[in-house]
Amino acid sequence: MIWIGDVLVSQGEGAVYRERMLDGARVWDPYRSKLSALYYLGKGIELTPAMRVLYLGAANGTTVSHVADYVEVVYAVEFAPRPMQDLLEVCRRRRNIIPIMADAARPEQYAPLVESVDLLYQDVAQPDQAAIVLRNSVFLKPGGIIILMLKTRSVDVRKEPNEVFSDTLDLLTSAGLVMKESEWLAPFHADHAAIICIKPEA
Repeated sequence: MIWIGDVLVSQGEGAVYRERMLDGARVWDPYRSKLSALYYLGKGIELTPAMRVLYLGAANGTTVSHVADYVEVVYAVEFAPRPMQDLLEVCRRRRNIIPIMADAARPEQYAPLVESVDLLYQDVAQPDQAAIVLRNSVFLKPGGIIILMLKTRSVDVRKEPNEVFSDTLDLLTSAGLVMKESEWLAPFHADHAAIICIKPEA
């Protein structure tokens, strides 16, 4: 990852979301991006130029644009029409983002479009977040990495965030995924946690 002093940046064309520029690089705001927050908290994985990424819940492309600055290609899945309009504008300036308008809970809809990937990133705020990860893990290479941004209040508002977090860990590990690390994203994002796991080698 690229840091200028204590500021996380990415090298790419700016003005995606009126982000600041620093020494010609884009400042990656941890309050606008959960992935950036994870890096500021000292966790996360190194993004490399050879990586292929499947990004679920691309929204308007804020984090997607930064990820695309680091990696070879991003398959960006978004279901809602309005954010997709913004995402398409981001894609016009970054040829390595492939926008896919589809439901992340139904990966069969976009299976013909997605090659095997090194990283599966899931930021879909739905009750079945863990199930969505598992359905999409078919695209992940053995030994590939999953980053799940868990929005606990979207999973079950009746449960305490810690309980939702624990239940999600159990679901992922019982499906055979290997836990690498996890981190709550406070103070940047309340009631959010990042869960990083690995798809075992065949």
